[in-house]
Order: sequence, then C-alpha cells, then structure tokens
Amino acid sequence: MSRPAPSSRSRNRPVHRCTECGWETAKWVGRCGECQAWGTVAEVGPGADGTRGASSAAGPVTTPALPIGQVGVEAAAFRSSGIPELDRVLGGGLVPGAALLLAGEPGVGKSTLLLEVAAQTARLAARTLYVTGEESASQVRLRADRTHAITDELYLAAETDLGAVLTHIDEVKPTLLVVDSVQTINAAGVDGVPGGVTQVKEVAAALIRVAKTRGITTVLVGHVTKDGSIAGPRVLEHLVDVVLHFEGDRGSRFRMVRAMKNRFGPIDEVGCFELGSEGILAVSDPTGLFIEHHERQVAGTCVAVTMEGRRPLLAEVQALVTPTTADRPRRTTSGVDSSRVAMVLAVLAQHCGIRLHNTDVFASTVGGAKLNEPASDLALAVAIASASQGRAAPLGAVAMGEIGLAGELRKVRDLELRLAEAARLGFRVAVVPGRSGVHARSPESWTVDGMRVIDVTDVASALRLLSLLPG
Repeated sequence: MSRPAPSSRSRNRPVHRCTECGWETAKWVGRCGECQAWGTVAEVGPGADGTRGASSAAGPVTTPALPIGQVGVEAAAFRSSGIPELDRVLGGGLVPGAALLLAGEPGVGKSTLLLEVAAQTARLAARTLYVTGEESASQVRLRADRTHAITDELYLAAETDLGAVLTHIDEVKPTLLVVDSVQTINAAGVDGVPGGVTQVKEVAAALIRVAKTRGITTVLVGHVTKDGSIAGPRVLEHLVDVVLHFEGDRGSRFRMVRAMKNRFGPIDEVGCFELGSEGILAVSDPTGLFIEHHERQVAGTCVAVTMEGRRPLLAEVQALVTPTTADRPRRTTSGVDSSRVAMVLAVLAQHCGIRLHNTDVFASTVGGAKLNEPASDLALAVAIASASQGRAAPLGAVAMGEIGLAGELRKVRDLELRLAEAARLGFRVAVVPGRSGVHARSPESWTVDGMRVIDVTDVASALRLLSLLPG
C-alpha cells in the first residue's frame, strides 16, 4: 500500500534547528535535545525533505570507472610543507586536492603555524593563497614581517564572503589555500549566521569541492568549544581528509600538533614545536624540555618515559610530601592525572607500607609536560616514595610501568623504543615490568646500549631495588 503524499500544510510547517549541532525539531524549545545547549534553537523556515522529487535518471560521467590497479597515484603524491615536524604528522607532507582541518584554542599559534607553512610552500615556487577572515591584511602582514614570511608567491586576501573567496581562487590559481577561519566565512543565500551549522556546512562543502576538482591543497582553521572539541557540526570532520589538533599550555612555549584523522597517514603521530617571538620553530628532539639534568641525587624526583604517538619522550616527575594537621590533607597535581595519583597513594599504603594519610602530597612535571599514560605510574610512585622517605633514587635511573590495584606492574607498549631513547640520552639504569616480552629468555637484568635494564614484578620490588622502602 503506497504512502499518502504529505500535505501542503506539513511541507510548509516551520523547522527549528540548533545552531550548534544541527538538531532539528518541529517546535521551538529552549534547550537542544542533542547537545543540551541553551538558547541555540532557532526557526530556519519551512521543512522540506531535500531528497523529495530528486531525479533518478542517469547523469553524465565525469571520469570512466577503471580497474583499481590502473588508477594512477601520481596526482596524490606527497609534497613537503617545508616543516619536517608537520610532514611527520601528515605522513609525508601535503597531498594535492586534500582538505585539512586545523583546530586549537585561541592564541595557541594556529595562524602563526599556517603562515609559516604558506611561506615555505611559496618559497618552493608553489603559489599560495592565504585568506584571513579574522584579521585585516595589515595585521597579517605585520606577523609575516616578524616571522620572516614575506615571499612573492604568497598572496594574501582579507575576505568574509564565500563568493569573494572563490573569485580569488579563480584569479590566483593557488597550489595551497589557507582559510583562517572557516567559521568567519559567510555564504550568501544560506540561512544562519557565519559560524552556524548551516553556514559552516555550506562553506566547507564549497571549498572542498573546489579543492577536489582543481587539485588545491586546502587548509581550514576551525574554532574549538570550551571543552576543547571542534566547534560546528560533526559533519565538518567527516568532510575533510585530515583533522589536526594544535595543543599547548599558555604558560609554556611548547606546542604539539596531533592527528585525529588522517586518510593519508597514521593517526598516532605528533609534531613538536616551540612558539617564540620570531614565529614557530620545529623541535625535532623535545625531550630536553621536560627533564632537569641534576648533578647530584635529589629526593622526590624520577624520570618517566612516555609515548606521544610513536615518539618516546622523557619527562621528569617531581613530588613533595609535607606533614599536615588538616583534617583533609591536600593532594595537588600539575601535569599528572589526579585520579592516578590517588590510586598510586592507595597502592603505596596498602602494599608498600608507605602511609601518607597525614601528609600533603604535591606532584608535578617539569616544563609543562602532561603525563596521561598509565606507563608513568611507576615513576610517579618512585617520586612520591623518594619524597616521603627523604632518600633519592639512584642518579641516572628511569622507571616505567603501569601499576595495578594489587600492586603488580603491567607491561607497557613499545618498550624497545622507550629503552633506546633513555639509553641515547645517557641514562644508566631502567626499571621495567617483568615478563615484558622483550626477550623470550630474558634474565632479571640485561643491557641496552650500555644501560642496565632490570625486570621487576611489582611496585614493592621496584622500591626495594631502589632502596626506597621504609624501614
């Protein structure tokens, strides 16, 4: 039985849409039923199914279908961005016709990084168009003077209209297009304000369509919300080929670019940068930013080896334990997860006899490093035990391993890479979980590039080995 055609009244009924996530409802509500935002639902006009009445007739074919083995790959070859750390994240460089989305908090350095990428691309005789919708052309020129990004093949336009941007693309014919940012571009004839769901979808779709048909590498800058996620509709992340997050602490000059989606390379890779007065510089060896080279033994410190993507980084964990008379002792952390610190304190009390219920405990990292990986649990436990006992761990020692609630040490991934990096930086002893699988017939200790590696099965054994158990 065929369905009755919708009445004209139902077709003309207004639709209300959330400007944050695109959720639709027939009636106005004060709070979005999808993203739970208040005051974002607005009427957008009569509802209509965009697919109703669409023709099913055959259309023209742009390119004939070929066996996959006969499809050429030359058009999708990587081209260096001029910044090795960014190429590392992208999997080799920029791909013609690819669409990239770079998101990050305000002031983290997105515009500075992309201006440097545009300048490096222009120096390779590849014409580049930089479209700014947030700043004037003069403001971008001042930044270019400061970062030495002036070159003849770099074109600059300050526009907020999509039609004007497409006209600039027709006239300049760039190899690389940078749009800063997609939330500031307005598409004429489309409902909503710039930055709204409908506008962002239309602007992004139009720019990506031009990028694919003309082979232009397009980089879109995206805003983020208060919780750090990309602002705008989720479909924006599906439209682009690569999604990059630019991360960094305002109190530190260290920045990281992390790939969250990459159709041309790995998504577990990060690039390291340093933001300075003369622009942004790639940091090929960032380990030195997160460790202090002590010339003597210092109580309350231990070095952890963490993985950022496929890159091992060494970071120093510091702890301070002081007596307190307060009913609720303080547990203050910086750069480490407070819940992991609480768990480590409970394990130390239950399985190692280190009871800190009447002390304040402070745990921090050096240089603004953030240790979210469970493999840094053992280094955190060593630092806290060292601070509580007033005895320093051996100089030149690193510790890595995840601590379980029963006090056992669990194996960590990429142990070979971690050990090789610690040995390269001159550390002499490494304490790792036992039965880690590096050697099938491994004894309790072996050497890696002159560094002694010791297997331990639980946190108590590790502290006993380092002479940090009480008594």
